[in-house]
Amino acid sequence: MHQISLLGAGLIGTFYTMALHGHRGRDRVHTVYSRSPQRAKALAEKWGVPSHTASLDEAIADEHTDTVIVALPNHLHEQAVLAAAKAGKAILCTKPLGRTAAEAQRMLEAVEQAGVFHGYLEDLCYTPKTLAALASVRQGAVGKVLWVRSREAHPGPHSDWFWKPELSGGGAIVDLGCHCIEIARNFIGKGIRPAEVMCWADTQVHPIDAEDHAIGLVRYENGAIGQFEVSWAFRGGMDLRDEVAGTEGTIWLNHWLRTGMEMYTTGQAGYVAEKAETNAGWVFPVGDEPGALGYAEMFTDMFNAIDEGRPPQEDFYDGYVVNAIIDAAYASAKSKCWEPVKLTNWRGGEGVQTDAAARDYDAEHLLIKQERMLDGTLKLILRHKQSGQIIERIQPA
Repeated sequence: MHQISLLGAGLIGTFYTMALHGHRGRDRVHTVYSRSPQRAKALAEKWGVPSHTASLDEAIADEHTDTVIVALPNHLHEQAVLAAAKAGKAILCTKPLGRTAAEAQRMLEAVEQAGVFHGYLEDLCYTPKTLAALASVRQGAVGKVLWVRSREAHPGPHSDWFWKPELSGGGAIVDLGCHCIEIARNFIGKGIRPAEVMCWADTQVHPIDAEDHAIGLVRYENGAIGQFEVSWAFRGGMDLRDEVAGTEGTIWLNHWLRTGMEMYTTGQAGYVAEKAETNAGWVFPVGDEPGALGYAEMFTDMFNAIDEGRPPQEDFYDGYVVNAIIDAAYASAKSKCWEPVKLTNWRGGEGVQTDAAARDYDAEHLLIKQERMLDGTLKLILRHKQSGQIIERIQPA
């Protein structure tokens, strides 16, 4: 059983507490910190948290806790992580790890030098659907992964600091793109080095100094592509979708807009789901939001990893790599060119070659494609291994 100092009593801190205290969980929040004493007190009273404080140092130093969860605005992550590392406690930090790769690297160095456990709370890599899809991919169900498209779009964040790039580190890319980038890394393979990024970003709707829309391509050393699509101006709720395309199959995931529960109401529904824009008409409630968003599996992995003395699925190194890719995305959006991903600390494979997923048809030919035609015949498109000539053959029905 772990006792937790929770830093942050906003939406994310509340979701974390719901996941931890739900289903008779044994790991408990013992003290909650907020810069607002009223918010800290309100969360503590609602969820049975014994202690609350408006002092960050007091929360981290609580002698009853062994783990610190950082659920604070982006610009406060580094301060909190460095203080918790100095206190010698396990640290779990929400996404994104830093506002930049340099900031993330300093946090990574701090926890590793202190020898403390570190987990990166990237919940969307832990949704039940994602974990099932990852297991299928690792078993070879889709063959070699060629392309991963991940989309997150909603009407915009809930707190003012998100909209201030000096506090958040940017706009929709750093807020939502961090999810999409790490989802793609999981499917493509974390040992495959991200090489370069091409990104378009613009402020299309809101009167802010950060981007509210972006689309990016991340090219990996083995030729795979991770594509992210993010928006702070999508209407209709929160759109969370992933697609995985491989040489032998395809996976489509829809995490939120189609929840399996549909309800029509004249406006008596109350709260429906995170980022829902209306509580009237046809609405799509979520039965278990922390569960659907991966929080339950995420914390199970984190605390099991602490107990078992192993790294979790997502740690600070992952957060650092994601920040480096985000840095390249912002550079590309400015230059309008492919920009390299600058990783001064790369721990994966080196020199991975791009290889075509060729399949032999016979001793002389490679198979390009086969298709059953309308008349029942089987058409084969082949390439001669020596000459390179492309031909077709028809097999009768």
